[in-house]
Amino acid sequence: MLKHPQIEEYEINTCTMFVEPVVYGGKVYSRAVEVEDEFLSPFKPLDIIKKGCSYFGVDYESRKRGTRQLIGYDRKIPIVIEATNHIYFFPTASPLVPECIWISLGHIESYRRVSSKKTMVLFRNKQSYIFPVSICTIEGQMLRTSLLKTKLLQRIESNGKKTIYTPNEPQMFNALERSNDYGDDFYPNDPK
Repeated sequence: MLKHPQIEEYEINTCTMFVEPVVYGGKVYSRAVEVEDEFLSPFKPLDIIKKGCSYFGVDYESRKRGTRQLIGYDRKIPIVIEATNHIYFFPTASPLVPECIWISLGHIESYRRVSSKKTMVLFRNKQSYIFPVSICTIEGQMLRTSLLKTKLLQRIESNGKKTIYTPNEPQMFNALERSNDYGDDFYPNDPK
């Protein structure tokens, strides 16, 4: 019997902490763990990651190419699902292997070694989970994902400086000429 609600369609979102494979009835499903809920989906974790990319308007292969270009890595590369909401996930192994778990960088508070091939991750909601990967894998993947996030935010910020209008800062525009250049007759009600 399933202990988590099964849903057909699962979308990666800002509350998703990780997506891991689970075998149920001889088939690989995904357990999507959120801050306050858990779901079981009949799709593999990589399929859910791919669908998350598509949901936000970019296909997974394009995200992979973009990540390679930004950080120069080719293996176990992190993926930005959606940059505006800071949804960045990293794989614990090659995404093609059935054991690969996808973890959200933004939800990790800390981590510690349990054994040579197990790491406990404490999430910001104070829940902890033990993942069957070494602490070196978690650290390396967090560093790669942080590098991706930093490089992408630098590009976004740099591109934002090229525009005249920035939504968070009011702009002051001054006319090139002064009002007194037009003479006192031009502004009859102007109390000087």
